[in-house]
Amino acid sequence: MIDTAAADYQVLVDTVRDFARAELIEKDRRWDREESSCCTELRPLYELGLLALRVPEEAGGLACPVVPYAHIIRELAYASASVSVTVGVHNMVCEIVRQFAQPAVRDEMLPKLAQPGNLAAFAISEPNAGSDPASACTRAERVPGGFRLHGAKMWVTNGITGRWFVVLARLNDVPRAAAPMAHDDRFGSDDGGRSSVDRSPPRDLCMFLIDAEQHEVRRNPIHGKLGIRGSETADMSLDGAFVPEQNLLGQPGWGMRIALAALDGGRIGIASQAAGIASAALDLMTGYSQQREQFGRRIADFQAVQWMLADSKTELMAAQQLIDRAAWLKDQDRSFTQEASMAKLYTSEAANRIVYRAVQTHGGYGFVNEFRVEQLYRDARITTIYEGTSEVQRLVIARNLLRR
Repeated sequence: MIDTAAADYQVLVDTVRDFARAELIEKDRRWDREESSCCTELRPLYELGLLALRVPEEAGGLACPVVPYAHIIRELAYASASVSVTVGVHNMVCEIVRQFAQPAVRDEMLPKLAQPGNLAAFAISEPNAGSDPASACTRAERVPGGFRLHGAKMWVTNGITGRWFVVLARLNDVPRAAAPMAHDDRFGSDDGGRSSVDRSPPRDLCMFLIDAEQHEVRRNPIHGKLGIRGSETADMSLDGAFVPEQNLLGQPGWGMRIALAALDGGRIGIASQAAGIASAALDLMTGYSQQREQFGRRIADFQAVQWMLADSKTELMAAQQLIDRAAWLKDQDRSFTQEASMAKLYTSEAANRIVYRAVQTHGGYGFVNEFRVEQLYRDARITTIYEGTSEVQRLVIARNLLRR
């Protein structure tokens, strides 16, 4: 098994575990019932450094390697899937800024992102562009001093409280030579599931870092979600929002590549979220089966229940190995696209099987929200959808195999 971290980071993982289980579970239950935002409780997360996990030490962050980072996301998700994705998306944006922002912007923004009041969001999906971000219609036009953005974004995590948004948009005057070629390994996956043999990478998409505190940016919360109700999800309209020229990330035409490189890393985070949800469900299933009696026996004594427990534990351990492998490769600065997709595909699907068994073990009690397994059942469902659906992950894995 891959070592999770140096001793200092393992202490951090343990600290997050204790904090999350003591402080977040009941709050998360309230956020779920009320459909209220977990972003009202960010200050303790900042104090622990969780919003600066992927920020370099010289910028005020923890410079946490990916392996312990993945374990921290899992521990947060055990207590609150909503908090875990809030932290994960913010740290993903921190990585984008660190890798692709111009030096002056990077040096200014990374310390800010480590401080309260600077929550970040990632806006690439649109009403008609989800699994296929290459179909994005948001436009960018050059104006004196920068760009104006026009369009709409959808399903934006941290979309209400967030201030700094990474936004994908089309720029109409990108030189053809500016965009990276399809085989450029610096940029991870070729696309969100549609192979480069199907379509050349779009060369007019660019990535921008936008300050959302301007009246041209309008955000609306999306309510009525099946799960992760404490996580802010928003739609966003951009009606001439201004982006300074220096806030173009990377080079013109690099938008799709930056987005997909970020998503490769984000899939490790979502796999870890799924593992945390599944781990909580397995613990609840195990505890309940030892307390509940039917036919004069604990239900844990029935072979059918024991098999559900055994299958769940086995799948969870296998999932953790896949996550650790992908995270380790990323830490080693090696290609990890396929491994991240495998981890995300297997763990998210396994998590849904495990929470299904947890509900089944609870019987009728698992069907009412008085018991937490009902919420975990709903929370787990999104992990097979965002950061690339399970179907997209299968396409990514197959494409990598067929390239060889």
